Amino acid sequence: QVQLVESGGGLVQPGESLRLSCDASASGRVVSLYAMAWYRQAPGKEREWVATIRGSGGPTEYLSSVKGRFTISRDNSGNLVFLQMNSLKSEDTAVYYCNFRNQPLSWGQGTQVTVSS
Repeated sequence: QVQLVESGGGLVQPGESLRLSCDASASGRVVSLYAMAWYRQAPGKEREWVATIRGSGGPTEYLSSVKGRFTISRDNSGNLVFLQMNSLKSEDTAVYYCNFRNQPLSWGQGTQVTVSS
């Protein structure tokens, strides 16, 4: 059973925006209590952490290269986690994944983000 489902990726031009969604409702966990994170993996590179949102309305943290451009958030139910990506750059091109930050599950299929003119 797929426990993490990412969506919202696509092909955009530099400077444009995308909003990614992560549905963790099938995880069996009370997602709102957990720190959730977004990661990305560019071609030929290792997966890297991008952003974290702490459980129960806690603070957020960002990779330095996306700080000020990306915003991680949750919906009111806590089962959905979003990544608003603004001012996209070519170096943001990657497959984006979400997972529990400290107790990760198997990775989902991810969602492809391609930034190209």
